[in-house]
Amino acid sequence: MEHFADPIDRALLNDWQRDFPVATRPYGVLAQSLGTTEADVIARLRAKRAAGQITRVGATVTPNTLSASTLAAVAAPEARIDEVAAIIGAEPGVNHSYLRENRWNLWFVATGPDRAHIDRALARIGARSRLRVLDLPLVRPFNLDLGFCLRGARARVPQVAAPDLAVLRAGDRALVQALTEGLAFEAQPYERLAARLGQSEAEVMARIRALSAARIIARFGVIVRHRALGWRANAMVVWDLPSEAITEAGPQLAASPGVTLCYERRPVEGVWPYRLYSMIHAQSRAQALADLECAAALPALRDVPHLALFSSRCFKQTGAMVADERSLA
Repeated sequence: MEHFADPIDRALLNDWQRDFPVATRPYGVLAQSLGTTEADVIARLRAKRAAGQITRVGATVTPNTLSASTLAAVAAPEARIDEVAAIIGAEPGVNHSYLRENRWNLWFVATGPDRAHIDRALARIGARSRLRVLDLPLVRPFNLDLGFCLRGARARVPQVAAPDLAVLRAGDRALVQALTEGLAFEAQPYERLAARLGQSEAEVMARIRALSAARIIARFGVIVRHRALGWRANAMVVWDLPSEAITEAGPQLAASPGVTLCYERRPVEGVWPYRLYSMIHAQSRAQALADLECAAALPALRDVPHLALFSSRCFKQTGAMVADERSLA
């Protein structure tokens, strides 16, 4: 990428988007792999965050494990787009919010510690905006990794396996909430995190390893801002096919070039019939459309009606809300 001609920057942001070291001095581990110093790694990450090229070093959470989430949308009149986007963004549980090319034009992800929290957030947004809110809960995922390869090759599509909820313990919610906010950019970030949680560093690191192995933490590493890395042509493509057909179509679509997310969601009868969703992230609209053409030619998707909702503005991009103050009390 043009932003990362420096090989250390490129390796730092490409190779550590997942499997971040769980060690007393994790940035020192990165420094050894990159052939530089711990202080240099920390300084580079701080600079990338200040420049808006990364959001944090932290975790993403498998939906509906420690927390609840849903995709939602409203149809905002053009003259009210900024107003309604501000109403949506004011909800602390909203972690992604985009303007997309459709009558249903403001799309967002609402997160929270449980479904009741989501319901209250959507109700507030509906009341304050005076608009209907489409609620499109996740049914099953096929790829939720959202990693970006900076080396020219397409990133590996991780296999989606069911999370093991049996490993959950008291205190995990607070730990994962802290990890979605991000590790400190200092030599011993787990020590600081442990002090914040009233645990030992060894306990914190053991729980991170356990939650990652159980697939409750979906990805742990450098969380990049794809637009800042050059992926500015982004389309949410929705496919209208019955649930029973998605078992075959979902894995095919998840493995298609350019597809970075793929999942089934519940439709809204009479309003929004689409069940299968995919995100295409590309460096140009032409490339995104070429990737969509490849996807539409897949055996399970041939002649399936679909819409491509390109995003034109990003209003909010943060970590998910796993817990609020009441749930941690």
